[in-house]
Amino acid sequence: MNVPAMQQGTTAIASTDSALASLSRASLNLHTRVADQLGLAIVRGDFQPGDTLPPEQQLCEMLGISRTAMREAVRGLAAKGLIDSKPKRGTRVRDPEHWNHLDADVLRWRVETTDMEVYLKKMFQLRRATEPEASALAAIEGTAEDHERLKADFQAMVDAGADNAKWVEADLQFHRSIYLATHNEFFWPIGQLFALGLRQMFSLLAQGSHRPRAVIEHGDLLRAIVERKPDLARAAALTLLGNATHDVDTIRDTSKL
Repeated sequence: MNVPAMQQGTTAIASTDSALASLSRASLNLHTRVADQLGLAIVRGDFQPGDTLPPEQQLCEMLGISRTAMREAVRGLAAKGLIDSKPKRGTRVRDPEHWNHLDADVLRWRVETTDMEVYLKKMFQLRRATEPEASALAAIEGTAEDHERLKADFQAMVDAGADNAKWVEADLQFHRSIYLATHNEFFWPIGQLFALGLRQMFSLLAQGSHRPRAVIEHGDLLRAIVERKPDLARAAALTLLGNATHDVDTIRDTSKL
């Protein structure tokens, strides 16, 4: 057996595999970037519901990409509900009611393009509709493991001190853990949405002087969940949300002065 030849063959195969992997990653990154550009344009309103996107070939030429990458991007946006692509009819933008607003990319595009006043209002509306009940359910269904996770999240908030970045991360994780503690998979996507979509809101709140009070309020909510008192947990969540709404309004009014 020619050992050197076999080694050369093995090296060639490994080199080919590496090249194919690189091409695969490059293609993935390319169609992801294209989907990001088109998705952002759709959410921003550059293409209105009912509009037909330019033909595939034209889009490929405009963006300097292959048809394969474009088709992958279109499939991704269709899966998110933003567009509907059919033969002979073309690719049309769907009404926002069909979009998957819980999708991480759609949420990110919404954050980047929506007026902050409107965005915060809608987020608070959703939180008031879901978080008190999620807290009550967490007090009923939460396990010892859930309690430990919530305690760790709360302690991270306390330990953050004046570090705004650490406070925001711990605060986001605390609220996400509440939704996980419901043990209801229909609540989990909402918790994930808030983990992504509330970052700006929490970053804004971190600028205020309300933190000592917020620590107490989060501690009250934690205690009610751990002690399995759903009514108290619901009330604590409502108190926390009410004060948070006031804090955001105060901070935004001050920043306008």
